[in-house]
Amino acid sequence: MNSADSVSVPKPSSKSSWLSAPTSLFLILIIPIFAATLIYQLDSFDPAPVPFRELTRHLIKKAPAQNPRMLRGAERVGYGVLPGPEDVAYDKRSGIIYTGCADGWMKRIKRNESENPEFAVENWVNTGGRPLGLAFGHHDEVLVADAEKGLLNVTSEGEVKVLADKAEGVKFLLTDAVDVAVDGMIYFTDASYKYNMKDHVWDILEGRPHGRLMSYDSATKQTTVLLRDLYFANGVVVSPDQSHVIYCETPMRRCRKFYIQGEKKGSVDTFIDHLPGLPDNIRYDGEGHYWIAMSMGLSLAWDLAVRYPFIRKVMAIMEKYKLRPSVEKNGGVLAVDIEGNLIAHYYDPGLSMISSGIKIGNYIYCGSPIYPYMLRLNIQENPPIAAII
Repeated sequence: MNSADSVSVPKPSSKSSWLSAPTSLFLILIIPIFAATLIYQLDSFDPAPVPFRELTRHLIKKAPAQNPRMLRGAERVGYGVLPGPEDVAYDKRSGIIYTGCADGWMKRIKRNESENPEFAVENWVNTGGRPLGLAFGHHDEVLVADAEKGLLNVTSEGEVKVLADKAEGVKFLLTDAVDVAVDGMIYFTDASYKYNMKDHVWDILEGRPHGRLMSYDSATKQTTVLLRDLYFANGVVVSPDQSHVIYCETPMRRCRKFYIQGEKKGSVDTFIDHLPGLPDNIRYDGEGHYWIAMSMGLSLAWDLAVRYPFIRKVMAIMEKYKLRPSVEKNGGVLAVDIEGNLIAHYYDPGLSMISSGIKIGNYIYCGSPIYPYMLRLNIQENPPIAAII
Protein backbone atom coordinates (compact mmCIF):
# COMPACT_ATOMS: atom_id res chain seq x y z
CA MET A 1 0.00 0.00 0.00
CA ASN A 2 1.27 3.47 -0.89
CA SER A 3 2.03 5.57 2.09
CA ALA A 4 0.16 8.45 0.45
CA ASP A 5 -3.00 6.35 0.49
CA SER A 6 -2.82 5.64 4.20
CA VAL A 7 -4.74 7.82 6.57
CA SER A 8 -3.50 8.32 10.07
CA VAL A 9 -6.20 8.70 12.71
CA PRO A 10 -5.08 10.82 15.63
CA LYS A 11 -5.53 9.33 19.08
CA PRO A 12 -8.08 11.14 21.18
CA SER A 13 -6.52 13.45 23.69
CA SER A 14 -7.70 13.39 27.24
CA LYS A 15 -7.75 17.18 27.02
CA SER A 16 -10.33 17.03 24.24
CA SER A 17 -13.02 15.69 26.61
CA TRP A 18 -15.50 18.42 27.47
CA LEU A 19 -15.84 17.00 30.99
CA SER A 20 -12.78 16.77 33.17
CA ALA A 21 -12.62 14.22 35.95
CA PRO A 22 -13.21 16.81 38.70
CA THR A 23 -16.19 18.21 36.80
CA SER A 24 -17.68 14.75 36.33
CA LEU A 25 -17.26 13.98 40.01
CA PHE A 26 -18.85 17.29 40.93
CA LEU A 27 -21.87 16.61 38.73
CA ILE A 28 -22.22 13.07 40.04
CA LEU A 29 -22.43 14.49 43.54
CA ILE A 30 -24.42 17.65 42.93
CA ILE A 31 -27.17 16.34 40.64
CA PRO A 32 -28.61 13.84 43.17
CA ILE A 33 -28.36 16.47 45.91
CA PHE A 34 -30.12 19.02 43.72
CA ALA A 35 -32.81 16.50 42.77
CA ALA A 36 -33.34 15.47 46.39
CA THR A 37 -33.55 19.11 47.49
CA LEU A 38 -36.07 19.86 44.76
CA ILE A 39 -38.22 16.87 45.73
CA TYR A 40 -38.03 17.91 49.39
CA GLN A 41 -39.08 21.49 48.62
CA LEU A 42 -41.91 20.50 46.30
CA ASP A 43 -43.38 17.80 48.54
CA SER A 44 -46.39 19.14 50.45
CA PHE A 45 -45.93 16.88 53.48
CA ASP A 46 -45.48 19.18 56.49
CA PRO A 47 -44.50 17.45 59.75
CA ALA A 48 -44.96 19.32 63.01
CA PRO A 49 -42.75 19.57 66.08
CA VAL A 50 -43.91 17.21 68.81
CA PRO A 51 -43.81 17.86 72.59
CA PHE A 52 -40.20 16.75 72.93
CA ARG A 53 -40.12 17.21 76.70
CA GLU A 54 -42.54 14.29 76.94
CA LEU A 55 -40.45 12.07 74.68
CA THR A 56 -36.90 12.56 75.86
CA ARG A 57 -34.82 9.46 75.29
CA HIS A 58 -33.19 9.86 78.69
CA LEU A 59 -36.46 8.98 80.41
CA ILE A 60 -37.21 5.39 79.49
CA LYS A 61 -38.91 3.07 81.92
CA LYS A 62 -37.49 -0.43 82.03
CA ALA A 63 -39.12 -3.57 83.34
CA PRO A 64 -37.42 -5.28 86.30
CA ALA A 65 -37.69 -8.62 84.47
CA GLN A 66 -37.02 -9.09 80.76
CA ASN A 67 -36.88 -11.73 78.05
CA PRO A 68 -34.96 -10.02 75.21
CA ARG A 69 -35.01 -13.10 72.94
CA MET A 70 -38.62 -14.20 72.98
CA LEU A 71 -38.41 -15.61 69.44
CA ARG A 72 -36.15 -18.41 70.65
CA GLY A 73 -39.03 -20.05 72.47
CA ALA A 74 -41.95 -18.78 70.42
CA GLU A 75 -44.24 -20.90 68.22
CA ARG A 76 -46.09 -19.85 65.09
CA VAL A 77 -49.84 -20.39 65.23
CA GLY A 78 -51.86 -20.63 62.02
CA TYR A 79 -48.90 -20.05 59.73
CA GLY A 80 -50.06 -19.07 56.25
CA VAL A 81 -53.78 -18.88 57.09
CA LEU A 82 -53.69 -15.87 59.41
CA PRO A 83 -52.63 -12.92 57.22
CA GLY A 84 -52.01 -10.00 59.53
CA PRO A 85 -53.87 -11.07 62.72
CA GLU A 86 -53.90 -7.58 64.26
CA ASP A 87 -55.77 -8.13 67.53
CA VAL A 88 -56.22 -11.22 69.70
CA ALA A 89 -59.38 -11.76 71.77
CA TYR A 90 -60.10 -14.83 73.90
CA ASP A 91 -63.56 -16.18 74.70
CA LYS A 92 -63.12 -17.99 78.01
CA ARG A 93 -66.47 -19.76 77.76
CA SER A 94 -65.77 -21.48 74.46
CA GLY A 95 -61.97 -21.54 74.69
CA ILE A 96 -61.77 -19.98 71.21
CA ILE A 97 -59.44 -17.19 70.11
CA TYR A 98 -60.77 -14.56 67.71
CA THR A 99 -58.73 -12.34 65.42
CA GLY A 100 -59.24 -10.02 62.45
CA CYS A 101 -57.06 -10.43 59.36
CA ALA A 102 -55.89 -8.38 56.39
CA ASP A 103 -58.14 -10.37 54.02
CA GLY A 104 -61.23 -9.05 55.81
CA TRP A 105 -61.96 -12.30 57.61
CA MET A 106 -62.60 -12.58 61.32
CA LYS A 107 -61.13 -15.95 62.18
CA ARG A 108 -61.62 -18.34 65.05
CA ILE A 109 -58.78 -20.46 66.40
CA LYS A 110 -59.07 -23.39 68.75
CA ARG A 111 -56.57 -23.26 71.60
CA ASN A 112 -55.53 -26.89 71.10
CA GLU A 113 -54.04 -26.15 67.67
CA SER A 114 -53.56 -29.25 65.59
CA GLU A 115 -50.42 -29.83 63.55
CA ASN A 116 -52.42 -28.95 60.45
CA PRO A 117 -53.42 -25.27 60.83
CA GLU A 118 -56.28 -25.77 58.38
CA PHE A 119 -58.16 -27.62 61.12
CA ALA A 120 -57.28 -25.08 63.80
CA VAL A 121 -58.35 -21.91 61.99
CA GLU A 122 -61.89 -21.17 60.83
CA ASN A 123 -62.96 -18.37 58.51
CA TRP A 124 -65.94 -17.07 60.49
CA VAL A 125 -67.18 -13.70 59.15
CA ASN A 126 -65.83 -11.36 56.47
CA THR A 127 -66.53 -7.74 57.35
CA GLY A 128 -65.69 -6.48 53.88
CA GLY A 129 -63.14 -4.15 55.45
CA ARG A 130 -60.09 -4.44 57.69
CA PRO A 131 -61.04 -5.72 61.17
CA LEU A 132 -58.65 -4.55 63.88
CA GLY A 133 -59.69 -4.36 67.54
CA LEU A 134 -62.14 -6.94 68.95
CA ALA A 135 -64.24 -7.15 72.11
CA PHE A 136 -67.04 -9.39 73.34
CA GLY A 137 -70.45 -7.88 74.05
CA HIS A 138 -73.05 -9.01 76.59
CA HIS A 139 -75.29 -10.86 74.12
CA ASP A 140 -72.79 -13.23 72.45
CA GLU A 141 -71.90 -10.57 69.89
CA VAL A 142 -68.41 -9.43 68.90
CA LEU A 143 -67.70 -5.72 68.64
CA VAL A 144 -65.22 -4.86 65.91
CA ALA A 145 -63.17 -1.74 65.28
CA ASP A 146 -62.88 -2.00 61.51
CA ALA A 147 -60.34 0.40 60.00
CA GLU A 148 -62.45 0.84 56.86
CA LYS A 149 -66.05 0.30 58.00
CA GLY A 150 -66.15 1.83 61.48
CA LEU A 151 -67.55 0.34 64.68
CA LEU A 152 -69.28 -2.96 63.88
CA ASN A 153 -71.53 -5.41 65.71
CA VAL A 154 -71.23 -9.05 64.64
CA THR A 155 -73.91 -11.36 66.02
CA SER A 156 -73.27 -14.98 66.97
CA GLU A 157 -75.01 -15.91 63.71
CA GLY A 158 -72.47 -13.86 61.75
CA GLU A 159 -74.66 -10.88 60.87
CA VAL A 160 -72.62 -7.68 60.49
CA LYS A 161 -74.09 -4.29 61.38
CA VAL A 162 -72.43 -0.87 61.33
CA LEU A 163 -73.00 0.89 64.65
CA ALA A 164 -71.07 4.08 63.88
CA ASP A 165 -68.79 5.39 61.16
CA LYS A 166 -68.57 9.07 62.10
CA ALA A 167 -68.89 11.42 65.05
CA GLU A 168 -69.64 15.13 65.13
CA GLY A 169 -69.87 15.00 61.36
CA VAL A 170 -66.30 13.73 61.00
CA LYS A 171 -65.93 10.30 59.41
CA PHE A 172 -63.68 7.67 60.98
CA LEU A 173 -60.70 6.84 58.80
CA LEU A 174 -58.92 4.38 61.08
CA THR A 175 -61.22 2.83 63.69
CA ASP A 176 -58.65 1.02 65.80
CA ALA A 177 -59.58 -0.53 69.14
CA VAL A 178 -62.68 -1.31 71.21
CA ASP A 179 -63.76 -2.54 74.64
CA VAL A 180 -67.08 -2.93 76.47
CA ALA A 181 -67.88 -1.87 80.03
CA VAL A 182 -70.03 -3.89 82.43
CA ASP A 183 -72.93 -1.47 81.87
CA GLY A 184 -72.80 -2.16 78.13
CA MET A 185 -71.18 1.12 77.10
CA ILE A 186 -68.78 0.64 74.20
CA TYR A 187 -65.49 2.56 74.18
CA PHE A 188 -63.41 2.78 71.04
CA THR A 189 -60.72 4.80 69.27
CA ASP A 190 -60.34 6.32 65.85
CA ALA A 191 -56.58 6.59 65.41
CA SER A 192 -56.84 9.26 62.72
CA TYR A 193 -59.53 11.24 60.93
CA LYS A 194 -56.94 12.29 58.32
CA TYR A 195 -55.11 9.11 57.30
CA ASN A 196 -56.44 5.62 56.62
CA MET A 197 -54.90 2.25 57.42
CA LYS A 198 -52.77 2.14 54.29
CA ASP A 199 -51.29 5.57 55.00
CA HIS A 200 -51.16 5.38 58.80
CA VAL A 201 -47.38 5.81 58.89
CA TRP A 202 -47.83 9.37 57.58
CA ASP A 203 -50.00 10.20 60.59
CA ILE A 204 -47.20 9.21 62.95
CA LEU A 205 -44.54 10.97 60.87
CA GLU A 206 -46.62 14.14 60.61
CA GLY A 207 -46.70 14.49 64.37
CA ARG A 208 -50.13 16.09 64.69
CA PRO A 209 -52.98 14.80 66.89
CA HIS A 210 -55.75 13.42 64.67
CA GLY A 211 -57.07 10.74 67.05
CA ARG A 212 -60.22 10.49 69.18
CA LEU A 213 -61.56 8.43 72.07
CA MET A 214 -65.30 7.81 71.82
CA SER A 215 -68.18 5.97 73.40
CA TYR A 216 -71.21 4.33 71.83
CA ASP A 217 -74.43 3.82 73.78
CA SER A 218 -76.25 0.79 72.40
CA ALA A 219 -79.53 1.87 74.02
CA THR A 220 -79.64 5.35 72.49
CA LYS A 221 -77.40 4.57 69.49
CA GLN A 222 -75.51 7.74 70.37
CA THR A 223 -71.80 8.21 69.61
CA THR A 224 -70.01 10.67 71.90
CA VAL A 225 -66.51 12.09 71.47
CA LEU A 226 -64.87 11.88 74.89
CA LEU A 227 -61.41 13.12 73.94
CA ARG A 228 -60.03 14.64 70.76
CA ASP A 229 -56.59 15.78 69.60
CA LEU A 230 -54.92 12.50 70.55
CA TYR A 231 -51.69 11.33 68.97
CA PHE A 232 -52.65 8.19 67.03
CA ALA A 233 -55.20 6.93 69.56
CA ASN A 234 -54.68 3.18 69.64
CA GLY A 235 -55.48 0.46 72.17
CA VAL A 236 -58.29 0.88 74.70
CA VAL A 237 -59.40 -1.14 77.73
CA VAL A 238 -61.89 -0.64 80.56
CA SER A 239 -60.35 -1.02 84.02
CA PRO A 240 -61.54 -3.99 86.10
CA ASP A 241 -63.18 -1.67 88.66
CA GLN A 242 -64.98 0.15 85.81
CA SER A 243 -63.76 3.55 87.03
CA HIS A 244 -61.73 4.49 83.98
CA VAL A 245 -60.72 3.64 80.45
CA ILE A 246 -57.06 3.31 79.50
CA TYR A 247 -56.06 4.38 76.01
CA CYS A 248 -52.68 4.31 74.26
CA GLU A 249 -51.09 7.10 72.22
CA THR A 250 -48.56 5.34 70.04
CA PRO A 251 -46.00 8.02 69.05
CA MET A 252 -46.14 9.61 72.52
CA ARG A 253 -45.06 6.31 74.16
CA ARG A 254 -47.76 6.57 76.80
CA CYS A 255 -51.06 5.22 78.07
CA ARG A 256 -53.54 7.47 79.85
CA LYS A 257 -56.65 7.07 81.97
CA PHE A 258 -59.98 8.69 81.17
CA TYR A 259 -62.31 8.49 84.16
CA ILE A 260 -65.86 7.32 83.45
CA GLN A 261 -67.07 7.03 87.08
CA GLY A 262 -66.59 8.78 90.40
CA GLU A 263 -65.37 12.22 91.40
CA LYS A 264 -62.79 12.33 88.60
CA LYS A 265 -65.32 11.51 85.89
CA GLY A 266 -64.37 13.22 82.63
CA SER A 267 -60.78 13.94 83.67
CA VAL A 268 -57.53 12.51 82.32
CA ASP A 269 -54.58 11.12 84.27
CA THR A 270 -51.37 9.29 83.43
CA PHE A 271 -51.41 5.50 83.63
CA ILE A 272 -47.88 4.89 82.33
CA ASP A 273 -45.52 6.99 80.23
CA HIS A 274 -41.93 6.98 78.92
CA LEU A 275 -42.45 3.46 77.61
CA PRO A 276 -39.49 1.60 76.06
CA GLY A 277 -41.25 1.54 72.71
CA LEU A 278 -44.38 2.49 70.81
CA PRO A 279 -47.56 1.02 72.34
CA ASP A 280 -50.36 -0.48 70.29
CA ASN A 281 -53.20 -2.52 71.83
CA ILE A 282 -53.72 -3.07 75.55
CA ARG A 283 -55.60 -5.94 77.23
CA TYR A 284 -56.41 -6.97 80.80
CA ASP A 285 -55.87 -10.63 81.68
CA GLY A 286 -58.21 -10.89 84.68
CA GLU A 287 -55.23 -11.72 86.89
CA GLY A 288 -54.08 -8.23 87.85
CA HIS A 289 -52.03 -7.40 84.78
CA TYR A 290 -52.42 -5.42 81.61
CA TRP A 291 -50.56 -6.54 78.50
CA ILE A 292 -49.39 -3.72 76.24
CA ALA A 293 -48.14 -4.59 72.77
CA MET A 294 -44.99 -2.77 71.66
CA SER A 295 -44.95 -2.32 67.89
CA MET A 296 -41.27 -1.41 68.07
CA GLY A 297 -38.61 -0.52 70.59
CA LEU A 298 -36.78 2.77 70.73
CA SER A 299 -33.79 3.47 68.49
CA LEU A 300 -31.45 6.35 67.74
CA ALA A 301 -33.07 6.77 64.31
CA TRP A 302 -36.52 7.16 65.85
CA ASP A 303 -35.21 9.50 68.54
CA LEU A 304 -33.70 11.78 65.88
CA ALA A 305 -36.89 11.65 63.83
CA VAL A 306 -38.92 12.75 66.84
CA ARG A 307 -36.54 15.64 67.53
CA TYR A 308 -36.34 16.98 63.99
CA PRO A 309 -39.39 17.36 61.72
CA PHE A 310 -37.21 17.60 58.60
CA ILE A 311 -35.98 14.05 59.24
CA ARG A 312 -39.57 12.86 59.42
CA LYS A 313 -40.27 14.63 56.14
CA VAL A 314 -37.33 12.84 54.52
CA MET A 315 -38.62 9.54 55.93
CA ALA A 316 -42.09 10.27 54.57
CA ILE A 317 -40.72 11.02 51.10
CA MET A 318 -38.67 7.83 51.19
CA GLU A 319 -41.77 5.94 52.32
CA LYS A 320 -43.67 7.33 49.34
CA TYR A 321 -41.04 5.95 46.96
CA LYS A 322 -40.61 2.69 48.92
CA LEU A 323 -37.08 3.67 49.92
CA ARG A 324 -37.46 4.20 53.67
CA PRO A 325 -35.03 2.06 55.68
CA SER A 326 -36.62 -0.09 58.33
CA VAL A 327 -36.22 1.25 61.86
CA GLU A 328 -38.74 -1.13 63.41
CA LYS A 329 -37.19 -3.74 65.68
CA ASN A 330 -37.43 -4.97 69.27
CA GLY A 331 -41.19 -5.37 69.09
CA GLY A 332 -42.83 -7.32 71.89
CA VAL A 333 -45.21 -7.04 74.82
CA LEU A 334 -45.16 -5.50 78.30
CA ALA A 335 -46.80 -6.78 81.47
CA VAL A 336 -48.00 -3.92 83.69
CA ASP A 337 -49.86 -4.08 87.00
CA ILE A 338 -53.13 -2.24 87.63
CA GLU A 339 -51.23 0.70 89.15
CA GLY A 340 -49.19 1.20 85.99
CA ASN A 341 -45.95 -0.35 87.21
CA LEU A 342 -43.84 -2.30 84.74
CA ILE A 343 -43.55 -5.98 85.65
CA ALA A 344 -42.02 -7.77 82.66
CA HIS A 345 -40.95 -7.09 79.09
CA TYR A 346 -40.83 -9.74 76.36
CA TYR A 347 -39.23 -8.63 73.09
CA ASP A 348 -36.79 -9.56 70.34
CA PRO A 349 -34.57 -7.68 67.84
CA GLY A 350 -36.16 -9.75 65.08
CA LEU A 351 -39.70 -8.62 65.90
CA SER A 352 -41.51 -5.57 64.60
CA MET A 353 -45.10 -4.37 64.36
CA ILE A 354 -46.39 -6.43 67.29
CA SER A 355 -49.90 -5.04 67.67
CA SER A 356 -51.48 -7.12 70.44
CA GLY A 357 -50.61 -9.39 73.31
CA ILE A 358 -52.79 -11.40 75.66
CA LYS A 359 -52.08 -13.99 78.35
CA ILE A 360 -54.02 -17.23 78.09
CA GLY A 361 -53.00 -19.82 80.66
CA ASN A 362 -49.23 -20.17 80.59
CA TYR A 363 -48.94 -18.56 77.17
CA ILE A 364 -48.89 -15.10 75.72
CA TYR A 365 -50.32 -14.75 72.23
CA CYS A 366 -49.14 -11.90 70.03
CA GLY A 367 -50.76 -10.52 66.90
CA SER A 368 -49.30 -8.40 64.12
CA PRO A 369 -50.67 -6.64 61.03
CA ILE A 370 -47.75 -7.86 58.90
CA TYR A 371 -46.99 -11.46 59.90
CA PRO A 372 -48.94 -14.40 58.40
CA TYR A 373 -49.35 -16.03 61.82
CA MET A 374 -49.71 -15.43 65.54
CA LEU A 375 -46.85 -15.88 67.94
CA ARG A 376 -47.28 -17.97 71.06
CA LEU A 377 -44.79 -18.07 73.92
CA ASN A 378 -44.88 -20.32 76.98
CA ILE A 379 -43.83 -17.87 79.68
CA GLN A 380 -43.22 -20.60 82.25
CA GLU A 381 -40.68 -22.28 80.01
CA ASN A 382 -39.32 -18.94 78.76
CA PRO A 383 -39.51 -16.65 81.79
CA PRO A 384 -38.11 -13.13 81.94
CA ILE A 385 -34.98 -12.72 84.03
CA ALA A 386 -34.02 -9.94 86.41
CA ALA A 387 -32.65 -6.94 84.55
CA ILE A 388 -30.25 -4.19 85.56
CA ILE A 389 -32.29 -0.99 85.75
